[in-house]
Amino acid sequence: MEWNRRDILLGGLALTAAAAVQKSAFAQASSYFSGTAVDNGVTYRSTNFAKIDPKWRRQVVKYFSSEPIGTVVVDTRHHFLYLIMENKTAIRYGVGVGREGFKWYGRATIDQKSLWPKWTPPPEMRVRHPELPESVDGGSPKNPLGPRAMYLLRDGVDTGYRFHGTLEPGSIGKDASSGCIRMFNEDAIDLYQRCPIGTAVQVLPHIADQAPQVSDATPVE
Repeated sequence: MEWNRRDILLGGLALTAAAAVQKSAFAQASSYFSGTAVDNGVTYRSTNFAKIDPKWRRQVVKYFSSEPIGTVVVDTRHHFLYLIMENKTAIRYGVGVGREGFKWYGRATIDQKSLWPKWTPPPEMRVRHPELPESVDGGSPKNPLGPRAMYLLRDGVDTGYRFHGTLEPGSIGKDASSGCIRMFNEDAIDLYQRCPIGTAVQVLPHIADQAPQVSDATPVE
């Protein structure tokens, strides 16, 4: 096959366009981070909350529920996690949830917690993505669990799902995971310290009748 000048020119333009798109996507992803922070001796990239829609930021809201104080409730449709507090309030966190085909619902408990956890992709994930490593050490900048993991068990059996941090702050508020509940790294650290072992968890399709209006919210630092 012979290439003429026009083919070479068009090919060069296509490569240039592809490189520009890749560079733009990288720049957009990088813009979700700003500076660094240190946690338990590990340096990690801080979330650039100036780029985040305010509704996904951690805040105290009005919340009416029959669940006991201290329970965690996840509204997967609206991408919020609520930690129920006293006086009909809750701390609300924006989260990323399972994409289509990976959603799950039901009750569980936080029966294990880990600081800067090691990540071991489950066998079924490695079947879908054979390029994945067998494991990634905790604290690695390539570890998708981030600084904290809270493991969800049901009747003593690991569900395989966790609350954890993320390498992709832009995925918060979206259906993006393989079933786990993603949080901003700062929020994963915050929730971790508020939830002792044995914390009850309820994951629901939605709780529209209980969800507060944004105007009722108070930022939490």
